[in-house]
Amino acid sequence: MGHLDHATFGWLTPVLSYVMACMGAALGLRCTVRALGATGRSRRNWLLTAASAIGTGIWTMHFVAMLGFGVTGTEIRYDVPLTILSLLVAVIVVGVGVFAVGYSRDRTRALLLGGLTTGLGVASMHYLGMAALRLHGAVRYDPVLVAASVLIAVVAATAALWAGLNIKSPVAVTVASLVMGAAVSSMHYTGMFAVSVHVDPSRQALPGAAAMQFIFPLAVGLGSYLFLTSAFVALSPTAGEREASASAQRPVERVAR
Repeated sequence: MGHLDHATFGWLTPVLSYVMACMGAALGLRCTVRALGATGRSRRNWLLTAASAIGTGIWTMHFVAMLGFGVTGTEIRYDVPLTILSLLVAVIVVGVGVFAVGYSRDRTRALLLGGLTTGLGVASMHYLGMAALRLHGAVRYDPVLVAASVLIAVVAATAALWAGLNIKSPVAVTVASLVMGAAVSSMHYTGMFAVSVHVDPSRQALPGAAAMQFIFPLAVGLGSYLFLTSAFVALSPTAGEREASASAQRPVERVAR
């Protein structure tokens, strides 16, 4: 049995990954709320932004956490196509959930469907990402902990979407995103504690890319995308603010006449 270390850099990777999960959740929830106040193409664009934010937030969280993952007796490499696929799956499956919420007439059904789909998106991203691991040995999973991690993902996603739809104040959205970030992180580490590795020492070179060569630059790029999109969303006026500024300009126009 290889000894698994989930934090080879100490607290740095767990804390940084939690921050990434919270950023993605906050941005995704904010965009979903904005989408519900919009129509037509604008609504679709907000929902697409929400899906990409939550999907990339989850993915970046997972792989930043994985930078701190080590197994004694073997190096670790990542299969590049599978890792990219896990990112696409996260965005697409979460997108299905977010669009279900954005376009459904029945709020309760939309919430349950959206929560289930988004939660399964989080879980499928995690286990696809784990399938991309390449090491000298065999990876095994504890089925009870795997089931628990999927359940945490679904419950967390449903709760976060509920909060996003029912709570509008910035403080509440912040709290909801901190809770969703914590839930995504706990899902990740529950999934990681389900792992056991039977190391089979070998001198053969492992296929795939090292985390620092491939995962790190990609995580930095996606983190930057989240940060810049957050800034854009924070600075763009809401529908209410636009209406307020339009009504404030009307009396000025009348006076000018």
